[in-house]
Amino acid sequence: MVPHTLRREQLVKRPRDEVFAFFSRPENLAAITPEKVGFKIMTPSPITMQTGAVIDYTIRVFGLPVRWTTLISEYRPPYKFIDVQLRGPYSFWYHTHYFEETTEGTILRDEVSYALPVGPLGRLVHGLFVKRQLKNIFDYRARVIAEHFGDT
Repeated sequence: MVPHTLRREQLVKRPRDEVFAFFSRPENLAAITPEKVGFKIMTPSPITMQTGAVIDYTIRVFGLPVRWTTLISEYRPPYKFIDVQLRGPYSFWYHTHYFEETTEGTILRDEVSYALPVGPLGRLVHGLFVKRQLKNIFDYRARVIAEHFGDT
């Protein structure tokens, strides 16, 4: 398995504590995910973000609902948190969310390492669909975050 990496960076002209607080509520994830992904949180609210928290979701993969379970493996407010897939559509998913305070606001940095199952077929599906789909999801997310925090 050779993981792929997605890196994103976005400046939000708001204080780090405010931005981190928004991302510390898993319930907000649905608002920054395109509707066509079919994202739904299955874990009852309120969800307490902390190291060791396990969160269950469903998403649609090729139109079919798929359960996705993540573990918050590290939670260091207001600097970063890491979610890893325990069960879901990827054979590997490791997503680090960084929050850097600057004089202009907060820089959000995402670094996602991921791999698809089924070897060569997974690599083909990645090239044909998944890479573009993740790019579109993170593009959508950037637009919604900018609107939410008044950066448009």
